[in-house]
Amino acid sequence: MNPKKQTIILSIFAAVLLLSAAAAVILPRYFGNENPVPAGTVGNTAGNAYNEGLFCEYNGIVYFSNPYDGGALYSMNPDESNIKKLSSSSVSHLNAGGSYLFYFQSQASGNSGLGYVRSRHGVFRASLTGKKAVCLYEDIIFNMQLVGNHLYFLSSAADGAHFYQISPQGGDPEELSKTTWNFSCALSDGTVYFNGTENNHYLYRYDTANDSSSVVWEGNIWYPVYNNGYIYYLDVSGNYRLCRYSLSENVIEVLTNDRVDCYNLAGGYLYYQRNSSTAPALVRMNTDGQNPEVLMEGNFTHINVTSRYVYFTAFGVETPIYRTAIGSSSVTTFDAAMAAAAENLK
Repeated sequence: MNPKKQTIILSIFAAVLLLSAAAAVILPRYFGNENPVPAGTVGNTAGNAYNEGLFCEYNGIVYFSNPYDGGALYSMNPDESNIKKLSSSSVSHLNAGGSYLFYFQSQASGNSGLGYVRSRHGVFRASLTGKKAVCLYEDIIFNMQLVGNHLYFLSSAADGAHFYQISPQGGDPEELSKTTWNFSCALSDGTVYFNGTENNHYLYRYDTANDSSSVVWEGNIWYPVYNNGYIYYLDVSGNYRLCRYSLSENVIEVLTNDRVDCYNLAGGYLYYQRNSSTAPALVRMNTDGQNPEVLMEGNFTHINVTSRYVYFTAFGVETPIYRTAIGSSSVTTFDAAMAAAAENLK
């Protein structure tokens, strides 16, 4: 071949390769498919997810729904410094992964955002700064968890329950079940533990890699949470007392005989709401059930945790938010969130 022609062909080939590489980077960004959620991602802790996912910590930032500002989306450092308002939307079921936030939007303020965002409720994806909000699914949901590159959630219609998975990039949701599944208890290897809701309350394992499920243990459980080889759960047949089951030894331990409304795990402790007609209270104990201590008397709910604090509210009342440092016996109110909301509402 003529050397001059060969040089021209090689130059054209190199240019094509360069353009292809550029297109691989630019086009996904243009069409909104950049930054897929990394493998091994779990969008929120199981305990938070069971408590409506009002707080979510990711890469050193805490995202939370601020009831002092109508449930608007805020962020802060784990020590509660640098509080910022990210969106006026009223949010819950918070998840984070990759470059994205995911949440259920129940309503939105007219103060910001595009009209279609303000008027819709459903599952939304936004950037970690709360911008570029996109509706992935328009309807009411009851639970949600991000596992790897799939978002799992429960919705309902006139014909009953619908449990879906959907790509974080959007598209049509895929129905996995017509039962009220809850995939809150997810692990970084893609395993999900959940309790049966139809014919039994067994412990099931779901493999998100091949979409298969199997029975792990024929218990009678609710709200399973995995921690260090144990499944913590509410014992349905035992008046919803808090127990744990060893996956390796097939042993059950009763941690308290209190009837439990809701619970969460943080820093080697269990925090739970004791259901009692005479002495209801928020209680903390070790994960083995030892050293129970009443932190605050009354009826509380929405127990959410971060790496530094445990947050909760009184039952049926959105404010104030109470908080206690993990391991502390002192309970105070989350005044920084109230002050930030007041500043933003001026």
